[in-house]
Amino acid sequence: QVQLVESGGGLVQAGGSLRLSCAASGRTFSNYFMGWFRQAPGKERDFVAAIRWSGSWTYYADSIKGRFAISRDNAKNTVFLQMNSLKPEDTAVYYCAAASSEPAHYYSSRGYENWGQGTQVTVSS
Repeated sequence: QVQLVESGGGLVQAGGSLRLSCAASGRTFSNYFMGWFRQAPGKERDFVAAIRWSGSWTYYADSIKGRFAISRDNAKNTVFLQMNSLKPEDTAVYYCAAASSEPAHYYSSRGYENWGQGTQVTVSS
């Protein structure tokens, strides 16, 4: 298993930016398929973005496409989520997730075995 710790959340005004980080420890991070999900109060956990082990392929939810960017630094065992042009509807707890092999459905939380504790992102209007 791999242990995940998110950081970088906070309070930001609409239109602002945040950069989330997810530090991994344990098994070989570079072998893992990584994803970001988010969960707003009273709602289900939704897919945000994912990245293959090499970083060569990325996937995004339609709701954030063009505003968010996922990247990874395998040398530092870290995956990032750069969030720009934030909107109040982006307010949620953001979770980092890891899968030991690329999930058949990368947008489903069921495909990931390891999860971080989450970091709160609040966007004020």
